[in-house]
Amino acid sequence: MIILFDLDGTLIDSTEAILESFHHSFDVHTNTHPKDEAIKALIGYPLDVMFAQLGVDEEQVWDYVKTYKEHYRKISTKKTFLLESAKESVEEAYKFATLGIVTTKTGEYSKILMEHFGLMQYFDVLIGREHVQNPKPDAEPILNALKLLNITGKEIWMIGDTKLDLIAAQNAGVNSIGVLSGYDNKKTLKSYTKIIHTNTFEAVKYLKNKKITHN
Repeated sequence: MIILFDLDGTLIDSTEAILESFHHSFDVHTNTHPKDEAIKALIGYPLDVMFAQLGVDEEQVWDYVKTYKEHYRKISTKKTFLLESAKESVEEAYKFATLGIVTTKTGEYSKILMEHFGLMQYFDVLIGREHVQNPKPDAEPILNALKLLNITGKEIWMIGDTKLDLIAAQNAGVNSIGVLSGYDNKKTLKSYTKIIHTNTFEAVKYLKNKKITHN
C-alpha cells in the first residue's frame, strides 16, 4: 500500500505562521490587510493564487510571494505544530505502507519542517510546489510522487483535509480519504470522497484494518 499525505491541516497546523507571513507581506507592500478568515479559506492553494484572490494586482503577486517566503522561512519551525496524533499516524502507517508527502507548500520548507518534527525519515518522497507545473487539484503532484516511488501493483491512497487533495486524487485515479482536522468541512469533503475521518490517525487505522482484512 502507498499512502500520500497532505501537510497543512492533515499532519501539521501552520495557520499562525501562514497568517503572520501574509500580514507581513501586506505590511511591507503597504496594502490593506485581508481578514484572517479570507486567508484561511484559501489555504491549500498556491501562494500566487492566494494573493491574487486576496486582491493583489497580477503584476505584484510574485513580489508579495517573495516577501511572504522570506518571513515564513524565519518563523515556520517556531510557529508550526504537529496536529494531534499526527506523529503516531505516520509511525503507524510506516509499519504497513510506503509513505509520501504531496503538498502545495514549498518542498524545501516542508522538508525542513518534517526534519524538525523528526518525521522526514518515514517518507520516501516529498512533492512540493516547486516540483510541479500544475499543483493540486491537478493530478501532476500525485503522479510525480508515484513516478518517483516507482512501485507498481499497490493500492494507493491520498489523505487530505481539503477538496483540492480529493480532486487531485480523483484526477490521478487513486483512492482518497478526507480528514476533518483542517480547512474544509464535512459537507465539502463529502462531495469528493466517500471516506471521511476525524483525523489522520483514524484514517490510518481504517487503512490498516482494510489491509489486514484483504490479506
